[in-house]
Amino acid sequence: MVKVRGVSKSYGGKKVIDNVSLDIAKGKITSFIGPNGAGKSTLMSMISRLIAKDEGEILIDDRELGSWNSRELAKKISILKQSNHINLRLTVKDLVSFGRFPYSQGKLTPEDLRYVDEAIEYMELASMQHKYLDELSGGQKQRAFIAMVIAQNTEYVLLDEPLNNLDMKHSVQIMKVLRRLVDELGKTVVLVIHDINFASCYSDYIVALKGGVVVKEGPTEEMMVSDVLSAVYDMDIPIEEIGGNKICVYFAG
Repeated sequence: MVKVRGVSKSYGGKKVIDNVSLDIAKGKITSFIGPNGAGKSTLMSMISRLIAKDEGEILIDDRELGSWNSRELAKKISILKQSNHINLRLTVKDLVSFGRFPYSQGKLTPEDLRYVDEAIEYMELASMQHKYLDELSGGQKQRAFIAMVIAQNTEYVLLDEPLNNLDMKHSVQIMKVLRRLVDELGKTVVLVIHDINFASCYSDYIVALKGGVVVKEGPTEEMMVSDVLSAVYDMDIPIEEIGGNKICVYFAG
C-alpha cells in the first residue's frame, strides 16, 4: 500500500498540494481526477520521488519513501510522465528495453528480453518494434512508452495522462491492458486521467482533487454522482447508466 500523510508542496510561495492524506490500495486501479491545476501530476510525481515533498510523509509498503535506494525503488514503482522527450535515435525495442535497466544495468539477460517481448506484445507493437521513434505517430510513441513501463515489471505502475495522443481504439486498448495488469498480474495502477468516463469504466477507486486538496475520494460507484462531480468541475454533469457503467453526459450541457 502507498500511504500519503499530510503532504504539501509549494512553488513560488503558492501551495499546489496542501496537506493531502490518502491511501492507495494494492491490486486496484486508482484514478486521480480534477480540473487543470488541481495538483494531480504534482502529487503523482512526489509519490514516485521525481520531485521532493515540502512536508509530510509518503510510505511505500510501510517504508518512508526517502529510505529507499534508487535502484530498489525503481524495481518497486514505475512512472510514465505526461511529456516524454528522448533525443536519442532509438527503436521501439530499444526504448522498451530501458524498462529493464534497474535489473540489467544495461546488460540484458534472457529473462530481461522475455519481459521486453511480452510488453511489446501486450501493446501490439510487434510489427513496429524495429522502427525508430521518430518514425511513429504520437499515439504509437505513447504505446511504446507504456510498454517500457510494463517491461519494468514493478508492483506499482503510475501513469500521468496515459491516453494523451491516443485515438478511441487505442485509449480503450490501454485501459484494458491496465485492467489486465491489475486483474491478472496483481499490479497496482495509479492514473492521472482527464476523461472521467474512462475513469468510471475502468477504475476501482477515484480521488478527486481541486486546488491542491482532496475534495472527495471513494470507490468508483460512490464518486460517479452528479453532486460530487459538479463540485469538482464547477459545472452540471448529468450521469446516465449505460451497459452497467455510469457515464457523464457533460458535453451536452
